[in-house]
Amino acid sequence: MTKLNLSLPWREILFVAFCLITLIQLFYYGWFFRRLAFFLPPAKDQSQQHPVSVIICARDEASKLVTHLPGALVQTYPSTHEVIVVNHNSQDDTRFLLDELKKTFKGLHIVNLEQEAIGIPGKKYPLSMGIKEAKYEIVLLTDADCVPATEFWMQKMQDGYHNGIEVVLGYSPYKKSPGFLNKIIRFDTFHTALQYFSYALAGIPYMGVGRNLSYKKDVFLRNKGFSAINHLPGGDDDLFINKVATRSNTAIVVDPDTFTLSEPKKSFREWFRQKTRHYSTAKYYKPLHKFLLGAYSLSHTLFYPFFIAALFFSWRLALPIFGLRLLVQGYIYYKAMQKLQEEDLFAWWWLLDIWMFAYYLIFVPTLWKKPRPTWN
Repeated sequence: MTKLNLSLPWREILFVAFCLITLIQLFYYGWFFRRLAFFLPPAKDQSQQHPVSVIICARDEASKLVTHLPGALVQTYPSTHEVIVVNHNSQDDTRFLLDELKKTFKGLHIVNLEQEAIGIPGKKYPLSMGIKEAKYEIVLLTDADCVPATEFWMQKMQDGYHNGIEVVLGYSPYKKSPGFLNKIIRFDTFHTALQYFSYALAGIPYMGVGRNLSYKKDVFLRNKGFSAINHLPGGDDDLFINKVATRSNTAIVVDPDTFTLSEPKKSFREWFRQKTRHYSTAKYYKPLHKFLLGAYSLSHTLFYPFFIAALFFSWRLALPIFGLRLLVQGYIYYKAMQKLQEEDLFAWWWLLDIWMFAYYLIFVPTLWKKPRPTWN
């Protein structure tokens, strides 16, 4: 009897898998990420000046407020506006600092909270109080450790509203400083923005970043605020936007005048803790969003191992395919980095892209890790 040959053609299987992974990557760059890279803001016949309520939550952050809050208080904005700072049970000099600033800036509205909300971890409780106190329909959110890049932040963020728009997504990069950790943090921020901006432009908005985010007060009240996610430490920005943002009610603003700048973490340990808290909410996204984000992350993670395997079996074919992905990705990154003023990262993008392989291996397990209940 002839013995059957059950050995699989591993070379062909590995090479086909590498081609499929590359095709998935090219799909994301060609279908989604090009939208931000070549984004042109829609022309507007006239610019309206909507009344705006800026809301900032703070807890024991007097040292940050003293340097960052004036940036929100001195905005050039001719229409009615206010800046609400919610002081959430601070034990430092936050209250005294705010009282002193109030003497100079009459548009500063202080909300002092002296109790904790039992069963509501994170900053959803103080943020909810700030939104309820807001006088105006458009609320503009940022953090105590953020400072607007220019005095036109408020004006140009609210200009993102037009007929039917209820949510406006902005960008909040980290400040540039020497060192490779700073590049890693800033590239991660850019890469995240590349995704949520591009998905929004494709009609599939899935998140926003609370350091620079705006929506209408009616959206918050109509959806019963954060009631559905009150038990979670995070989610006051991404999960809320994941719930309320739609194809027709969401816009993005990427004008550099609208950026808010944040101080990056100084050690990998601090950054890891911050990212762990952020990733803890991703498992609550809508199924479509989890599928799209998961397929991209998985294909990105597998790309380099399968490329190395393909080199051993058919380097003459593997190299051109790798080169095609490299060219497409590099061009999209270059254009998108120009949009978000991260051009200095372009010289490092190929190394940072390889780093993403390790990044996913490090941070994917945090999706199932229980985060700390604190929010600052």
